[in-house]
Amino acid sequence: MMRIATYNVEWFATLFDNDNRLLNDESWSHRHDVTKSMQTAALGQVFQALEADAIMIIEAPDSSPHQSGEIALENFARHFGLRQNKALIGFENDTQQEIALLYDPLKMQVYHDPQGTKDDAETPRFDGAFRLDLDVDAEPESVIFSKPPLEVALFPNGASPFRLIGVHAKSKAPYGARNKREEVQISITNRRKQLAQCIWLRQRVDQHLAEGDSLIVLGDFNDGPGLDEYEKLFGRSGIEIVLGGAKPVELRLHDPNAKALMSPRPHALPTTARFYNQTTKTYMNMLLDYVMLSDDLYHSVNPQWRIWHPFDDPECFHADALCKALLTASDHFPVTVDLHL
Repeated sequence: MMRIATYNVEWFATLFDNDNRLLNDESWSHRHDVTKSMQTAALGQVFQALEADAIMIIEAPDSSPHQSGEIALENFARHFGLRQNKALIGFENDTQQEIALLYDPLKMQVYHDPQGTKDDAETPRFDGAFRLDLDVDAEPESVIFSKPPLEVALFPNGASPFRLIGVHAKSKAPYGARNKREEVQISITNRRKQLAQCIWLRQRVDQHLAEGDSLIVLGDFNDGPGLDEYEKLFGRSGIEIVLGGAKPVELRLHDPNAKALMSPRPHALPTTARFYNQTTKTYMNMLLDYVMLSDDLYHSVNPQWRIWHPFDDPECFHADALCKALLTASDHFPVTVDLHL
């Protein structure tokens, strides 16, 4: 059995100094009312509890000319004695939020294996630019990923290889809006860009499926069916595009949590993130993080998904220390899938 996880760790980069060492002290982290030592300890407990063989970390520590996200993650793993003690980062970005894979080198070999070329007119490499008419003016706009997806070729010991694509799609939140009109404009612009990124990603998925590759697409999509009112303007969500719901079943990706959102809703919905709303003084719960499997994997490895939600998952809720650690570590919660390879 192999366990694959995705986990968005809020402000992970701020827990390390310029020498990639843990800042395990009592200064405040960037999480509200949480010190660096509190967040570090909580993250260590969560990673230990996950027992995943490979973890796609969203908002991983920064990689730049002066820092190494890979070394920082390996120092973190060493500090907590994690068997997932090797890290892989693909195309670096300038947001201080990398996409990285932390994995157990005794269970697999992994390689950064980006597809396409930067100047491909149809489906460029993910550090390139994608051309798409976003506002129906017959003039295609240039779309980029501020955090290029991490494309991984994964070779498990004793099993067939498969591919991972780690994703952090554009946020649709109207950051910087000064009034309601600007909020609407920014929200619509951001949704267009997020949809374009998902179309770009889906084209890469189609390429892999045409080549017969087994594929897992996972990460934070900042999206979900019915998540906001602007979706009505575009007819469908980015998640629906990536899943390929309108395509033949063998070309679709599968995630039961996403499927629950697209079904009639007489029951509680799955969520993977929890944010505090300063206006209403309440917490908002959203489904933003997904692990999507290609059809061949879905029907051959008996996959079992789990959202490690501190309140909705009974085992997490009844384990007081783990429940508290999940709330302290990040505003997102891990999602895992167990594959019986």
